[in-house]
Amino acid sequence: MRIFDPHIHMTSRTTDDYRSMHAAGVRALVEPAFWLGQPRTGPVSFTDYFDALLGWEPYRAAQYGISHHCTIGLNPKEANDPRCAPVLDLLGRYLVKDGVVGVGETGFDTGTAAEEHAFARQLELAVEHGLPALVHTPHRDKAGGTRRSLGVVRDSGIDPAFVVLDHLNEVTVGEVADSGCWMGFSIYPDTKMTPGRMVEILRAHGTERVLVNSAADWGHSDPLLTRATGEAMLAAGFDEDDVDRVLWRNPVAFYGQSGRLRTECADETRAAGLFAGNSVARGES
Repeated sequence: MRIFDPHIHMTSRTTDDYRSMHAAGVRALVEPAFWLGQPRTGPVSFTDYFDALLGWEPYRAAQYGISHHCTIGLNPKEANDPRCAPVLDLLGRYLVKDGVVGVGETGFDTGTAAEEHAFARQLELAVEHGLPALVHTPHRDKAGGTRRSLGVVRDSGIDPAFVVLDHLNEVTVGEVADSGCWMGFSIYPDTKMTPGRMVEILRAHGTERVLVNSAADWGHSDPLLTRATGEAMLAAGFDEDDVDRVLWRNPVAFYGQSGRLRTECADETRAAGLFAGNSVARGES
């Protein structure tokens, strides 16, 4: 089973997670820019973070045979902080870089005017740079927030095939399926989706335009639930081709629209050497 996790926050995970993910079949991933866990105090904090997503984290992933990509954006939670608003003017410099395969996470958290402004601006940048957009649907009032998100997407003029609305569930999947956008599902231990629920959605809606991710971060999450979903699909009667489509070919197709996707971890020089004078092994240089 080959796995491409299209939404996972590896900055918050350990090297043991990389090792376990590789053993489970993960060979590529996308790490979307997201919030720090506590308020950032200004744009410089973002530039250091974005640089890490483009430098240190791909290096760290390469040690374990995993190809790392990222999306760059101002997430909706921090779009409400006026200290962070200038980041919108910095995104363009990062969206032209290799390794950046999309814009995001953007979308709604609580549904404020500031979030909508940041959301619309980032969709403009996605169109300008020819990149896919990753849209976070809110955890509160998910149906209303998803409907409102689809309205912003329509108003932006972006091709729906370049947009994935993530964190969907049984209530929101139908409307997104009808919109032409991609459907993203986060598999979690206690919240969001479970492998069994995901199987039922696949039975009802098919495997086209579906992305399954772990969205693992600092909270209670599990980077191996993509694998568990593939196993649940097989147990439910889906065949290996169905699993490969959902867990590999679909994310390759979606993020491949960026023109920058590399699914093989072939940078042996970086994997074997140091990054900025450091390695992932403590006690070494």
